[in-house]
Amino acid sequence: MAQETRLENEAAQSTNALGPLIGVAREDFVGAVALLLRETASDPKRLMRHAKEMGEDMVKIMTGKSELAPDPKDKRFMDPAWQYNPFFRAGAQYYLAVQKGMRNWLEELELDELERNRANFIANIIIDGLAPTNTLAGNPVAQKQLINSGGLSLIKGLQNAYNDMVHNKGMVSQVDKRPFKLGENIATSKGSVVLRTEMMELVHYAPTTDEVYEIPQLTIPPQINKMYINDLSPDKSVVKYQLDNGIQTFVISWRNPSKEQGVWGMDDYIRSCEEAIEAVSKITGSKKVNVSAGCSGGQTASVLASKLAAEKSDLLGTLTLMVCVLHPKPTDIEAASLVSENGMALARKRAEKAGVIKADDLARGFAWLRPNDLIWNYVINNYLLGMDPPAFDVLFWNADATNLSASLMGDFLTLFETLAFTKKGEVEMAGHKIDLSKVKSDMFILGGVTDHITPWKATYRSTELFGSKDITYVLSQSGHMQAILNPPGNPKAKYYVQKKKGKLPATADEWLQGTEEVAGSWWPFWIEWMQKRSGDKKPAPKEVGNAEYEPLDPAPGLYVVEER
Repeated sequence: MAQETRLENEAAQSTNALGPLIGVAREDFVGAVALLLRETASDPKRLMRHAKEMGEDMVKIMTGKSELAPDPKDKRFMDPAWQYNPFFRAGAQYYLAVQKGMRNWLEELELDELERNRANFIANIIIDGLAPTNTLAGNPVAQKQLINSGGLSLIKGLQNAYNDMVHNKGMVSQVDKRPFKLGENIATSKGSVVLRTEMMELVHYAPTTDEVYEIPQLTIPPQINKMYINDLSPDKSVVKYQLDNGIQTFVISWRNPSKEQGVWGMDDYIRSCEEAIEAVSKITGSKKVNVSAGCSGGQTASVLASKLAAEKSDLLGTLTLMVCVLHPKPTDIEAASLVSENGMALARKRAEKAGVIKADDLARGFAWLRPNDLIWNYVINNYLLGMDPPAFDVLFWNADATNLSASLMGDFLTLFETLAFTKKGEVEMAGHKIDLSKVKSDMFILGGVTDHITPWKATYRSTELFGSKDITYVLSQSGHMQAILNPPGNPKAKYYVQKKKGKLPATADEWLQGTEEVAGSWWPFWIEWMQKRSGDKKPAPKEVGNAEYEPLDPAPGLYVVEER
C-alpha cells in the first residue's frame, strides 16, 4: 500500500503539460550530450584528476573502507539490505561513486547557467538509468518478492512487460485503468452538452442549490488533456464544489484532433472560446462571464482576454489562472534548457508533416524528461516486483491524453519564443495584437509550491502583465495538478496569501515575505472570492440550456470518449 501511495504522489506531480518542452527535438538531446563531450575533451588534466578521484573511491569500496551512503530520503535505497548486505552495500556505493564523480566534474566545467542546467539535466537522466535498483540483480526488494512469491512475481512482471509492448506501445504503464468508467465512478456530475461544434462541446452542469449567482463561470481546459480533470470524483471535483456553492458552471470539452484537423490553430481555438462564452451569456442571461483556466488553458484564456479587450467587449468578468506560466524563462526548469531555436524549428517541421503530435508520443517524450518518477519507478513496480500500477484517478485522466494539432503547437511555440504576453501589441495572434495591459478584469492566480512543470515563481510573473487593479495570488502547498485538486478535508492542506490587501509586490520573493500560512484547502478562499464577483443570487434554473441551446448528450459529453 505504501508503494502504491508513493507512486501515486510522485506521478501526480508530473502530469503531461503543454509548454516550451513540446519544442524539444531529439537533436537537442544530442547537442546536450555533445556539449558534455566537448567540455570533457577541452581539459584532459581535469578529466584525469576526476578519474583518479573516482578510482580512489572504487578502491575504498573494494576494501570495505568507503563511507559513501545513500541519502536517507532516497526511496530507492530504503531497504535494510543496502546497509547490512555487503553485496548490495557495495553496489549502492559504486553507483554513488559514479554519481559523486559526475557531480564534482560538472561543477568544474566552465559553463553559463543555461549550459549548466542542460548538462545537469542530461547527466541526471544518465545517472538515474544506471541505478542498481532498476535491475533484478541489483534490487533486494525485488529479489525478496521473487522468493516470497515462489517465482510468481517474475512471471507477473514478464506478463506486464508483454502487455505494455503489445497494448501500450512499449511504454511502461503508470496506471491501472480497469476500475474507472466515465460517467459511472469518474466525471459523474449531472449536466448536458448544450453546444457542439467540430472543435468543441460546451457542457452545462445542473445546479445543486435552490439559488445561484447571476454571473456564471466558464472553464477553459488544456488542449492535450480531457476536461474531466475538473470533475474526477465527488470528493475531488471542482465542478461539484462550484455547483454546491451556487456557481453556474460551464466547461469546454475540446475534441481530440485527427491528422486532418491538425490545421486547428490558436485563432480557431479562440473563436471557439468566443462562441462558448457568448452561449453561456445567452443561456444564463448574464452580461458577464467569469473565466477559469489552468496550464495551457490559461495561455488560451489569456489570448481570449486580450482579444476581448481589443474588441472593447465587456463580456469577460473575472479571470482565474491556475498553474500557468505566461512569462517563461529558460532557467525556470532544467528541462527547458534543452530548448533551442534549431530544435523548435525541427519540431515544427515534423509536426506539420505529421499533421498532429500523437498523444502517446507526447506522453513518451514527457516521461523521459522525468525518467525516475515516470519510468524507472514503474519498471521496478510493474516488472521487477510484478505488481499492478496504482488505480489512481489523476493518473487515469493523465493517461487519457489527446493529440496536439501541429498548428496549435506552432502557436504555443511562438508565444514562448516571442514572449508575446510580456509585449504590448507587438505579437499578432488570433486576429489581434496581444496586449494583456488592456485586460482590466479582477484576477485570481494560483501557483504550486512543488510544481516542477510550471514553477510557482514563474506563475507569479503573470501578476505584472495585466492591467488589472485587483489581483489575488495564492500559493498552494502541492505540485502542478495536485495544487489544483486540493479539496477541503485534506489534513495536510495549506496555502499562502498576502497578509495585507493592496498591490502585489513586483517579485515572488518579496511577496513570500509578506504572506501568511493558512491551514486547509484554498478552495473555500477562492469560492468566496468568486461569489463576491458573481452578482446577486437568483432562483436556480430548472433545466440546463435553453430554447436556443437545447440539451444534447449527458455530461461529460461525447468528445471525451471519442477515440482517435
